[in-house]
Amino acid sequence: MTAQKTFLALGATGQTGQHFVRLALDAGHRVRALARTPAKLTRNHPELEVVSGSITDGLDLDALVPGCDFIVVMLGNAEAQRDNQINTAFMRELVPAMRRQGVTRLLYQAGGLSTPPGEKLPLALQLVRATIARSYIGQHEDNEAVMRYLDDEARDIEWMVHRAGIGSDKPSKGVLQRSSTAFSIGTFVDCAEYTLRTVQDAAAVHTCSPSTYRKADASR
Repeated sequence: MTAQKTFLALGATGQTGQHFVRLALDAGHRVRALARTPAKLTRNHPELEVVSGSITDGLDLDALVPGCDFIVVMLGNAEAQRDNQINTAFMRELVPAMRRQGVTRLLYQAGGLSTPPGEKLPLALQLVRATIARSYIGQHEDNEAVMRYLDDEARDIEWMVHRAGIGSDKPSKGVLQRSSTAFSIGTFVDCAEYTLRTVQDAAAVHTCSPSTYRKADASR
């Protein structure tokens, strides 16, 4: 049986976040969930602690972070990120709080069209980013600034980035696995399952990887 862990879920009421909270609780873990609108988390569970708040509201991170084994950041607000890199500003507050409180493991969920430091997107994804996903450019640039910050200034933290290709709230299509190049459009539940599994995987530390479905599941 897996030892019980405590997860801090940021973005817990989002489309991936709600699945993440459910999966973590079902696996026997504790979850502290930050929610701008707590009523969106309708599940009652003895191991679920819901904290009302938003990353733009001046959170007391030294009260939010202690006691957590893993922090999972699933934040995205395309409208707000159009003009301001709110996630980057928040991460610059979160990481020092982690250091102060002795919490070392962090997973940040970025979009699959966000480019990791020192790399280039494949041409096909560059085209998608410049056309279909053009309205999300601020979000991509905020994610990229987060990755640069983690890579340049936070390598003492066991961070990892999941560059998720999130598609829809349809049923599971299979199991996502970390990849250096391959990229799949995953359902929200599959991305949540991948995130829960990957944040506990030491081999993923200091990677900014996309995820892809295992070949055995590709036809599902």
